[in-house]
Amino acid sequence: MNKNLSLLVDLYELTMAQGYLYYKKDHLATFDLFVRKMPCNRSYLVAAGLEDALDYIKNLRFDSKDLRYLKKSNIFSEEFLAYLKNFRFKGEVWAVPEGTIFFANEPIIRVTGPIIEAQIIESLLLNTVSLQTMIASKASRVVTAARGREVYDFSLRRTHGSDAGLKVGRAAYLAGFSGTSNVLAGKLYGIPVVGTMAHSFVMSFKYEIDSFLAYSNIFPRKTILLVDTYDTKKGIQNAIRLGLYLKERGYRLLGVRLDGGDIVALSKLARRMFDRTGLGYVKIFASGNLDEFRIKHLLSAGAKIDSFGVGTNMGTSSDAPYLDVVYKISEVSDQKDNFLPTMKFSPGKITYPGRKQVFRVVGRNKRCVKDIIGLDQEGIKGEALLKKVFDKGRVIYRAPDLEKIRRTVKDNLRRFPQPLREVYCRDKYDVEISPGLKKLQRDLTWQLANRQ
Repeated sequence: MNKNLSLLVDLYELTMAQGYLYYKKDHLATFDLFVRKMPCNRSYLVAAGLEDALDYIKNLRFDSKDLRYLKKSNIFSEEFLAYLKNFRFKGEVWAVPEGTIFFANEPIIRVTGPIIEAQIIESLLLNTVSLQTMIASKASRVVTAARGREVYDFSLRRTHGSDAGLKVGRAAYLAGFSGTSNVLAGKLYGIPVVGTMAHSFVMSFKYEIDSFLAYSNIFPRKTILLVDTYDTKKGIQNAIRLGLYLKERGYRLLGVRLDGGDIVALSKLARRMFDRTGLGYVKIFASGNLDEFRIKHLLSAGAKIDSFGVGTNMGTSSDAPYLDVVYKISEVSDQKDNFLPTMKFSPGKITYPGRKQVFRVVGRNKRCVKDIIGLDQEGIKGEALLKKVFDKGRVIYRAPDLEKIRRTVKDNLRRFPQPLREVYCRDKYDVEISPGLKKLQRDLTWQLANRQ
């Protein structure tokens, strides 16, 4: 990583770690990262952020500046600071690969290692996985709503900071977007970059047609014109004049963009006008406060749109701007290194104890039937979703490139029932708790209640 993120922790992770150093220095623990409940209007989630999470764990170090800062706080002991000086994560991590479809309560990252190490990485894991999974899940729904039409990320100016802008570009592409307007995201992740023009370019010229001509003279092979700065119908007429001019010179006008107004009516008008003048190849591009709900409405109403630019609503996941993602301890070792299951059973926040795995049951034609959350060694038949990705200080998982992850998302979705993929979904995928896990939870609930 280019940035030192070692202190990107909540203070209580460090204070607990100091407590562990004195009372549980050599104890091991397992933590599960999962989404407690699905956001509104979500029938599935798309796992994202694993590559960044593993990069963070691999490179986590506390340098001299970090240690001096912590020492000034007068909170931490010299012994604890000495421990941090030599900190390395030496545990193991299991995770579902990026692009995997998953559901509420299913562990998507499982961390086992010295309890101090496993605790310190909590906040960064939550922050990384939450944002990217939230965006990838929203973007996947937008792609589905577009019914095969290309969709592009236009969200940079409205995302919550520069880092979020980059991660949104990657997560959206991972989920099936065709490109991004974010040039740095394009450079870092190999995502196709796209762009047209802004209203300011049109307005900087005395006449709209002059702005179109100027742009096409510079980019004759890549001209997409914004036609709604003033009167949209006249803008389309000017685009036709420019399109015919380019045609005479041996070029093709790529398209026009509609950014507001009655998109359904305007797109139909534009399509008729272009088709009548021999410019049927000109694409109609729509943008402006779009998301899966708006796109579904536009296409259901017969809008003649070839591709979409989606910004704010996707880049902030406006209808579901956060995930109820948590990181909970599920087992801890005793002084003899025996792992003992543990759980939380406060109302509304009950967790499942023990070391768990998620098993995906597949039926005919490789269609997903149900998932089972069970104990790791329970011997349940099904595809085990959690894969070992980190062990003994090393990343042992070869991260696929973005193109492969995109195919994973697409192939994953095809395996689920069609109704589950609808924008307005009333179906619910079946996620069961295994008999062994149910029994362990029941027995442990009784034990903990009596122990307290």
